[in-house]
Amino acid sequence: MTELARSDLRVRELVGIVDEPQNLVSYHLKLLRDGGLVTSRRSSFDGRDTYYHLDLARCAEELEDLGTALHPALRMTPVPTPPPRKTTGSSVLFVCSGNSARSPIAEALLRHHAGTHLRVASAGTKPKDAVHPHAVRVLREHYDLDITRQRPRAIGSAERTRFGHTITLCDKAREALPPTNGQRAHWSIPDPAAGRRKDLYPEFVAVAAEIDARVRQLLPSLSTTGDQED
Repeated sequence: MTELARSDLRVRELVGIVDEPQNLVSYHLKLLRDGGLVTSRRSSFDGRDTYYHLDLARCAEELEDLGTALHPALRMTPVPTPPPRKTTGSSVLFVCSGNSARSPIAEALLRHHAGTHLRVASAGTKPKDAVHPHAVRVLREHYDLDITRQRPRAIGSAERTRFGHTITLCDKAREALPPTNGQRAHWSIPDPAAGRRKDLYPEFVAVAAEIDARVRQLLPSLSTTGDQED
């Protein structure tokens, strides 16, 4: 669960991390899924793979319920996530394939929540010509953020600057991204532009909400770590 709190992972990766047999790891993943603490999503790069994600919000709810059930004095009241306080030297790079939807949304939301505490950027392994108009729209309508002047950029240009944290947001980019300095994590998030609906905007709304939740959950871990960067 600690590893899943940091990054979405596949079964074979968890097997290597915890050094336990695959059947045992799969058994406990099933228990966590049945309890609603872990969700799974088929890889958009290789449909034979499944990424597992720890639902931190659900974990917080369960911990609160557990404390209340044990004794009223253990009742926990959730508090708003504070902005990071000690993030001098911290930096985050978000990567997806086209740098046209998921990664620019993540960049804008993290910069919004962290203010000047962090250096944030995004890039693509195969950048498209422009940011998707629905990405621009969802940030403007739901978060009052304007990225109309932003343009996709290649990961090569971003690699000239060293980032303490690199987060991939699509399965294909995770597989294509070469080894990087600093800490790596993966968020397995579907491409909202790849949906089959005629109107794709609701897909962008849902993806932006998921990214916003993950960004908020990322902030506390960044507040206690600094990066060595160039």
